Order: sequence, then C-alpha cells, then structure tokens
Amino acid sequence: MASDYRGPILISGGRVIDPWQNLDATGDVLLQDGRVAWTHVGADSTPDIPAGTQRLDAAGMIVAPGFIDLHCHLREPGQEHKETIESGTRAAARGGFTTVCAMPNTEPPLDTAERVSYVVDRARESACVHVLPIGTITVGRAGRELADLSTLAMAGAALLSDDGTAVANDDVMRAAFLESARLGLPLSQHSEDPEIIGNAVAHEGEAARKLGLPSAPAEAETSIVERDLRLLAEAGGHLHVAHVSTAGAAELLRDARERGLSVTSEVTPHHLTLTDRALLGERGPQYGWPNGPVADTSLRVNPPIRSKEHVNAMVDALREGVIDAIATDHAPHSAQDKAGAFVDAAPGISVFETSFGLLMTGLVHTGQLDLPTLIERLTLGPAKIISSAADALGLRGLTPGAAADVVVLDPDRAWTVRADNFLSRGRNTPLEGCALRGMVTHTFVGGVPVYTAEEQSVAHGAARS
Repeated sequence: MASDYRGPILISGGRVIDPWQNLDATGDVLLQDGRVAWTHVGADSTPDIPAGTQRLDAAGMIVAPGFIDLHCHLREPGQEHKETIESGTRAAARGGFTTVCAMPNTEPPLDTAERVSYVVDRARESACVHVLPIGTITVGRAGRELADLSTLAMAGAALLSDDGTAVANDDVMRAAFLESARLGLPLSQHSEDPEIIGNAVAHEGEAARKLGLPSAPAEAETSIVERDLRLLAEAGGHLHVAHVSTAGAAELLRDARERGLSVTSEVTPHHLTLTDRALLGERGPQYGWPNGPVADTSLRVNPPIRSKEHVNAMVDALREGVIDAIATDHAPHSAQDKAGAFVDAAPGISVFETSFGLLMTGLVHTGQLDLPTLIERLTLGPAKIISSAADALGLRGLTPGAAADVVVLDPDRAWTVRADNFLSRGRNTPLEGCALRGMVTHTFVGGVPVYTAEEQSVAHGAARS
C-alpha cells in the first residue's frame, strides 16, 4: 500500500478489537476522509463501499485503534542529536503509536507557554503522528516554584510533569494539586524520593550486590507515592503515577482507588518483562532471548529494572486494572551517552519500536495477559487519562466518526531486534538480537498510511545493497 494514499481504505477480514465498543470479532473497517466511516462485524450485509476504495486484506491480523503513549521523550528542543520530533514520531508510527505525549525535560524545559507552543508548532510541521506536549509542574523543573500552569494548559499541555525528578516539596506539590483540580489536568509524578535514591543506579537486590552497583530499595518509589496520595486526598486534583515499578506502589494504588481518589498510573514494557537478573547477563531464556554482557549500560533506566517479585506484581496490577495504561518512557540516547561504566551511563531505553513485540512475546504469548486487555491498556486506558485532549483529537476507537487512527498487527510475526534498523535516532536497547513474536504491519493516522512494514523492509534492503 502506498504510504501517500489518501483515498478510502477498507481493512477487511481482520480480528477487530475495539475497547471503546467492547468489540472483539472478525470484521471490516472502512476509513474515509480522515474518519472511521464504519466498522462491520457479523453476518449482516456489508455497508456500501465507495468507488476507488483500496482494500487491505487483514485476514489473520488484528485491527485496533492506534496506540496512545502517555510518556515519551522526543528531545526537541535542545537535544536533537538524540532525537527529533520528526525521527521520534516515525519510530512511534512503526511501533503502532498514533498519539504520543512528549515529556518536558528538554533544553530548555517546557515551563512556559511559548515553549509548549514551540513543540505544538514543530509537531505540526514535522510529526507523522499526533504529539501532545507535557508542561512542567515547576519552573525549570527545579521543584521550588510552580510554573504558570494555566498558560501551559492553554498552550496545549495535555499533562503536567517534572519527569526525571520528583516534586519533593510538600507545599509545592499541594499547590500543584490545587491547580490540577482547577484546570482538570493530571499531574504525572516521577516517583523516586531523592533523599532515598542518593547516587543509586540499580534496584537493591542480589544483582546490584554482585556487581557492586550503588542501589536503592523499593521504598524510594513508595515513599513518594504514599506522600502524593495523602496530598491528593487533602487538595483534590488528579495524580498520575508515572512508570510504576514496585509491588508496594501497586498496593498503595489499589487502596487509593478503593477509597475513590482520582489516581491513575502507567507501567513500561521493560518493567513488565525484564528483571534485574538481566544486569547479570540473563535476558530471559524463556523467550528465546540471548544472554548479554554483564551490567549492560542499555539496562540503565530510572526507575531501575526490578526483581521478579516486582515484575510479577506489575503484571498482576495491569491485568486487574489497578494500573491503567502501558507507556513506553521512550528515552533515546546517543552511543556516547551510554558508553563507559554503568554508573556513568545516561538512564533510558529506546522503546517505541520494540514495545508491541516485547509485550506480545513476554506477556501474551506466555499466557500472562490476554490480547484484548493488552490492546485496552494501550488505547482506551491512556485515552481516559488525557480525556480532554483525546476528545479534541476525535480518539474514540473504531466507532463511526472517530479519527481514523488505526493499527494492523500481526500477532505471530517473528522478527529479530536490530537497533541499526531503528527509525529512532536512539539505538539504546537491551533487546539487541532478541527474537520477538508480534509485529505492527500498518499504522494509519487520519486514514493516511504513515507506516507499513513492507515498505520499511524494502528500505532496509536498499540501504544494505
């Protein structure tokens, strides 16, 4: 299918999974004029198909709404050597993401309306998927003084976050919650207590001890989550806990939801599938992944990769709906950023292009999570958290009139991760050489194909010849 085709497209014969309609059935989806014209399942006669419609045979495939990522780093402005909005959104499209929320720890940070507007304008010029900026909570992400949150919201911020550092001051965070309640915007908190973390780069456990790495206990996360939930109960607003990674935090979230607090959360693909045994070179033989180097700097990430106990707790919480969404925390870095010792490496993993394959391989194909639940946590779950922005974009799944942001997925396609083939400028992945099962084959934004696996394969072949 030509990537510049803009006419009607019929995606036929696929397994249609749409959480908005609680739909999971074989059927057809027609995309026309940037919208979902209709979704048809069952034995009734097929609705009219316009003349000139191009057909995509999706037999054996999954057809679903485009994925929504609440947490990624596009690095623009200021760190374009790591990523740009153009390169990052191309990588996102390859991963099936049609809407991404860009974190504000750029240089300079997105702490003014002008800087948020800059990202909006750059995305309009160069992005192939929707980009929603995230504004800072505090000026300069320094944690001392609230940014002008009203103007950030008016400029287009879909969330507010000082990601990379927690807002540790109680009074500042309380004031932020009051503004969150007034504006109706969630506060996405990076829950790592700076007083507990110190210079830690790993989870406190056997792997860190064997490698002699400075480490911190799980309480570094739970202490901030517990504090924020207390402030939320006092001040109101909406707390969104970024990249949850500990069993204790999951329990706190479970209790908070039972108490009716307005709290949501996300978990990353790597915190659902990798354990800190990977630091010792054990990637996960149950998935057919090769072992890697000990203390591989590609595994340096905040919060750190945890023990199996915590990984299991994340999967359970995601399955139960205690955790609402899967977010990538796509954090591209240059090779130089990841060179040298583990303690000196920049934290982060380039995740967009491996997310679906990793989640299918590590969770769905191992029976830990069913496919409809995975799709829900990548689509409707995050859409509910950024409901105002999602409504403005017309993100209503595959219902008639919704934005034609759609992915076609091959649940069984086997492929091997080769970072040299990434569309992202960040090649920093611990999955190099891993055999994954599950691939995004087509991504549509506004009914226009912005990624097809076949064209990408041809491009790589031409580059190698």
